[in-house]
Amino acid sequence: MPARSTVRVAVVGDVHLKWNACDVEYFNDSDYDIVLFVGDLGNYRHKQSLVVAESMARLRVPALLLPGNHDAVFAAHLLAEIAQRSLAVEMLGLFGRSLTAELRASLGSVTQCGYSVHRVSGKGLSIVAGRPHAMGGSQLSFAPLLRREHDIVDLEASRRRYFELIDSVQDERILLLAHNGPHGLGEKPDDIWGCDFRDAGGDFGDQDLTDAVAYAKRSGKQLVAVVAGHMHRRVRGGGQRIWKRNVDDVLYVNAAEVPRIRRRHGRVVHHHVRVLVGNPTTAEDIWVPRPEARR
Repeated sequence: MPARSTVRVAVVGDVHLKWNACDVEYFNDSDYDIVLFVGDLGNYRHKQSLVVAESMARLRVPALLLPGNHDAVFAAHLLAEIAQRSLAVEMLGLFGRSLTAELRASLGSVTQCGYSVHRVSGKGLSIVAGRPHAMGGSQLSFAPLLRREHDIVDLEASRRRYFELIDSVQDERILLLAHNGPHGLGEKPDDIWGCDFRDAGGDFGDQDLTDAVAYAKRSGKQLVAVVAGHMHRRVRGGGQRIWKRNVDDVLYVNAAEVPRIRRRHGRVVHHHVRVLVGNPTTAEDIWVPRPEARR
């Protein structure tokens, strides 16, 4: 197969419990080469994520899950992170490894990824999975969990790990998979990763990911896309955020259409983004009607 053949990638945004057997059937019958989940399977209960993961485990198409800030954690831990209560974060983080192991086991053949490289067989494309559990801003969220799972102690260590991953890629083309997107793409509430929950707004992207993007461009390989979620497309206070941008021939995609299952034009539909890695690389919102709605 040609090394630069088009790669069909499905990107599922923040799930937040909106996943069922119809999704499994659709993707199993699809012609996608790989399905990428940007994270946040549940809401505030770990068991919610496990229920979604057990359903995802029935996928037969290759699939990756990069855990979000709602995955392998529970409500008290997440609230401690939001409030930046370092002692509580450290104590509650002791449960992180066991919760991560439970999630990994529930996913079955779906690969739980993070700081890892995954080749799309025969397609000349590698997926570089970035920092798990990212929440945006200037802090290293879930630091105890990242330290125990990935030996990452701060954002500088995360930056260096990104560089090592990019150096290890054997394919010509790279797609970066993240939970939260990179810094530098706008400070307005409706920008692709702009902050919509503070009056002052601000850029809520991850700087270590931005540095990884710059490094990938310098590496001599072709960075085709960066796909992530976290900052929901529906802006607080009204309106929709920009969900895709092309900057210097790199396509940036925010797939966090929440809720991803809803009634639209009189039909119940399920959302994902179709990314076609080719020349050029493109992204399109796909709304799939439930089977009963198609009959």
